[in-house]
Amino acid sequence: MSRLKLLPYRKLRRVAEACGFSLKRRKGSHCLFQNSEGRTTTIPDHGSAVIVRPLLRRIVADLGLTAEEYNNLAGRV
Repeated sequence: MSRLKLLPYRKLRRVAEACGFSLKRRKGSHCLFQNSEGRTTTIPDHGSAVIVRPLLRRIVADLGLTAEEYNNLAGRV
């Protein structure tokens, strides 16, 4: 498995939106994204700090992406 590219919230949000997810609600610093099929993922918004790899791995899995697909999308946003 290739290493996941670390991204801050703003760029990770663009990756989620490119996968068909949209922001449903926000409570504090946690943003809930949902796609048309009803799948959800929560992405923390901690400003310009990057999302750490263990949490990023879980978010990528929730988005239904492989590591390679994620890295390709992350390079384009």
